[in-house]
Amino acid sequence: MNLELLAPPRTDTPVQLRDVQQRPLRELAARIRTAKEQLGSRVIILGHHYQKDEVIQFADVRGDSYGLSKTAAETKGVEYVVFCGVHFMAETADILTPPEVQVVLPDINAGCSMADMADIDQVEACWEELEDLYGDADEEITPVTYINSTAALKAFCGRHGGIVCTSSNAQNVLHWAFARRKRVLFFPDQHLGRNTAKRMGVPLDEMVVWDPRQSLGGYGGNTKESLQKAAVLLWRGWCSVHQMFTAEHVKMFRERDPEVQILVHPECRMEVVDLADKVGSTGYILRQVKDSPPGSKWAIGTELHLVNRLKQEYPDRDVHFLSSMVCMCATMYRIDLPHLCWALENLAAGKVVNQVRVEDDVRRDAVTALERMLSVE
Repeated sequence: MNLELLAPPRTDTPVQLRDVQQRPLRELAARIRTAKEQLGSRVIILGHHYQKDEVIQFADVRGDSYGLSKTAAETKGVEYVVFCGVHFMAETADILTPPEVQVVLPDINAGCSMADMADIDQVEACWEELEDLYGDADEEITPVTYINSTAALKAFCGRHGGIVCTSSNAQNVLHWAFARRKRVLFFPDQHLGRNTAKRMGVPLDEMVVWDPRQSLGGYGGNTKESLQKAAVLLWRGWCSVHQMFTAEHVKMFRERDPEVQILVHPECRMEVVDLADKVGSTGYILRQVKDSPPGSKWAIGTELHLVNRLKQEYPDRDVHFLSSMVCMCATMYRIDLPHLCWALENLAAGKVVNQVRVEDDVRRDAVTALERMLSVE
């Protein structure tokens, strides 16, 4: 063994990303452990369930968006939060932690294609059109943004009496919203909004899809009549991972084994959710498999690495990925061992890299929307 390969760099010297990108994974893992030991209680690493195993092993806390949001809000006494997730998650952590806590995203380019489907300019243009149609939109509509969205959209909801939701609490959030106003504007994921509203009993003919490409006077591709009837306005957005599951995938598994239980995420298409046995958030999916008896059979419609981890952790359950096609969150996997090593070693050397910082005015309004979310059980 070449012990020099495993030697950490001097802790007072900033590390260049290019110097770690080609290093062996075994060396990087050892250097990450050393940097974590050096930082001690000054740092907490949050890891989303969709992360690769090589990264998630270093997380102090694992969770879905909701669980990690609560962890960020409850974190006390640390200097740094290193978020192994995507950009909107790091923004949320920065919003919910005290100002003196610095949030680091190991790869600043780790984004979310769903979050990118709704930006603040599009949503404000939509709101102006709804003002034109309904009058005072703040009296008529509650804006609800899925947590998979930018800080600017969370702030928009805070300013307009709205709220943030996750896949865990979307139904309770919609109950909260309808208790206050007649309609809901739900963005950016149309499938979560539709599946949740349908489960609550909202008829499909009282839901419309708002296409931002047909805005600027086009009412998102809808007629005035359909918008007057609508209780739920769904943004035209989706998760590229969950959208690819189809009803044919469900039928294939049922034909192959009638005893299999279909377990899917509510970001899946409505026809998939309608055919599934169980539907719920990432945390819900984990609990269902964990609490099931040995020998139970599952076909799971969510991100591939999570399903593979469940196979490994519960070998006495028969766990399958619902699709025959590979389905991974490519942007999440931008967080890898070289980036995590680089970020931690720089923190140990006293240099903060890739800090995610939300502007104070955005933070103020976003906090309002997020605190409303955290208050809804």
